[in-house]
Amino acid sequence: MRYIDTNGSGDANVLRICEATVPQPAAQQVLIRVFAAGINRPDILQRQGLYPPPVDASPILGLEVAGEITEIGKDVTNWKIGDKVCALVNGGGYAEYAVAPAAQCLPIPDTFSFVQAAALPETFFTVWHNLFQRAKLKSGETLLIHGGTSGIGTTAIQLAIAFGVKVFATAGSVEKCQAIESLGAVAINYREQDFVTEIKAQTQERGVNVILDMVGGDYIQRNFSAAAKDARIVNIAFLNGSKTELDLMPLMLKRLTLTGSTLRAQPPQIKADIAKELEEQVWPLLNNQTIKPLIDSVFAFEDVAKAHERMESSQHIGKIVLNLNPL
Repeated sequence: MRYIDTNGSGDANVLRICEATVPQPAAQQVLIRVFAAGINRPDILQRQGLYPPPVDASPILGLEVAGEITEIGKDVTNWKIGDKVCALVNGGGYAEYAVAPAAQCLPIPDTFSFVQAAALPETFFTVWHNLFQRAKLKSGETLLIHGGTSGIGTTAIQLAIAFGVKVFATAGSVEKCQAIESLGAVAINYREQDFVTEIKAQTQERGVNVILDMVGGDYIQRNFSAAAKDARIVNIAFLNGSKTELDLMPLMLKRLTLTGSTLRAQPPQIKADIAKELEEQVWPLLNNQTIKPLIDSVFAFEDVAKAHERMESSQHIGKIVLNLNPL
């Protein structure tokens, strides 16, 4: 099979197509012929040498795929050869074949292409786990999302609104703010507006119930100011850095909960539980097209370097996907 090799670490130019033997599924895994693979920020960090994969994971980049099952492990009973699935993989997605834990596979939603399906696993697993399992977001609450036009952001906006939440989201351009508003959220242009001031004005000084933050840095202190009493703040990345000086008094006075998580290092059972809840509660919304992934751009397998450069530019709105089956 062909796969994308990083040839060490560095900028996008280190990416190259190589050949390797097709991996074999373990007892509780399936082998997927990959037709499309999602691009995610951890892929960039791994390519740069800043995010080494777990010791039991494939060293090949790629955390989500869509395709057709071609082989099943001896203990797999819920899938069969020929099933079309999308899957959260533990690495190995940038390849013509990838193995995935059977419990981390989900059926491709009705009418979805492989490209659309490949845009689902990483963001939907991440959003569901952090907003609905960890932060316990519920109908009638308010949510602030930083990075509203990322793959995570556009997914979080749609899911939260579908479950009856009022959403605010930050972005840094008029075009991105328009995209946020087209999804039904209130946009805040952080280059022109102070999000703390805007949130207080929009919520009659109460603040928001939940904040999803992938920026970090000085946003951490400002999130305390934008949060309502008993609010939950979830950090899933630190684009502006993970170190900052904090006054923790608001955390105590407002009874705030500050938490965070990574997805890749979670135990298999946690990911299996997320997949089960997604299929039960979110997949019906995809099947009836209440929500759908917002796709920024699609690149051929051979153009993976351009796909990485697109993500690193931070100009994208929604997901970036590799298409391995352009016909």
